[in-house]
Amino acid sequence: MKILWFTWKDKINPLAGGAEAVNEALAEKLVQDGHEVILIVAGFKNALPEEIINGYKVIRLGNRWTVYWQAYKYYKKYLIGWADLVIDEINTIPFGCKFYVREKNIILCYQLCRQIWFYQMFFPLNLIGYLLEPFYIWLLHDKVVLTESESTKKDLQKHGYKKNNIYVFNIGLEIEPAKDLTASKAVEPTILSLGNIRNMKRCLHIIKAFEIAKQKIFTLKLAIAGDASAKYGKKVLDYVNKSKFKNSINYFGKVSTEKKLELMQKSHLICVTSVKEGWGIIVTEANSQGTPSIVYDIDGLRDAVKNNETGIICEKNTPQDLAISIINLLNDNEKYITLRLQAWQWSKQFNYNNSYQRFIEILNKI
Repeated sequence: MKILWFTWKDKINPLAGGAEAVNEALAEKLVQDGHEVILIVAGFKNALPEEIINGYKVIRLGNRWTVYWQAYKYYKKYLIGWADLVIDEINTIPFGCKFYVREKNIILCYQLCRQIWFYQMFFPLNLIGYLLEPFYIWLLHDKVVLTESESTKKDLQKHGYKKNNIYVFNIGLEIEPAKDLTASKAVEPTILSLGNIRNMKRCLHIIKAFEIAKQKIFTLKLAIAGDASAKYGKKVLDYVNKSKFKNSINYFGKVSTEKKLELMQKSHLICVTSVKEGWGIIVTEANSQGTPSIVYDIDGLRDAVKNNETGIICEKNTPQDLAISIINLLNDNEKYITLRLQAWQWSKQFNYNNSYQRFIEILNKI
């Protein structure tokens, strides 16, 4: 099978996240299974216009704003009739393949973004995006959709998509689960905030919750890792520098995979306070290293966490409630050990072999 995959980022794009890692792990396995795959993505500074990565071809066109138009023109000029299947990935905005490709085409949608527009985009584009999203999502409501969570499936159904046309496949992890839980945690109780420091991740909520919890657990530490070069990231670092507990907060910057694993293994908890997620892959990665989570009750995170089994889902999405959950769990050693073990065990099913088997099963079915 020849697969043409439209998605605005590839995994070496500076803005890439968990979705891109999943995409290209699946693309690699498709190639290993004898299929041909071409990814059409946006270009970025110093990027090669084309390259072969692990057997699949990446074609980079335009930039994050122009890639949709450039992809349409490139398809019309070079790729009409090449593919057996076209994947139109909605990562904020769809490519609209339904309206111009001749081949069978489906949608891949990890999450819808309506709430995120006001966190990640400037006025008036945030308002325009917020108002237009229901319309352009509805225009594709007759297509078959692949997604990673029940939350996104329910979201799509609200926009007119048929339940039987939405298929959920499980995510995979780039990292291997810890072989056992004998690795020691940090001497002092430590909570972790990990990932690009952007508005929609609400890192400030974690810091404020830490400051509240610190007044009850005097030895508590906070580790923050992620790119803070954007405006919000600088705001977060400025807040940390002014905090009365700044000596108990360590900022590591953007970290390597090895450092990420170390932080996950040493930290006692990972906290995630995003506005919305497709799944919350960072939670499952931390679970795989024996670290349970405390998260906000939002789409994606309520899929990635089994409340009171693999982690805690806050009753209210506030720093105050997050702090209470941190204090209660760290003061209940028996419950903490139980959640830690169950989170680690549950994470083992989320590997790329399982993800690919479900993914190709769906592709063959449709």
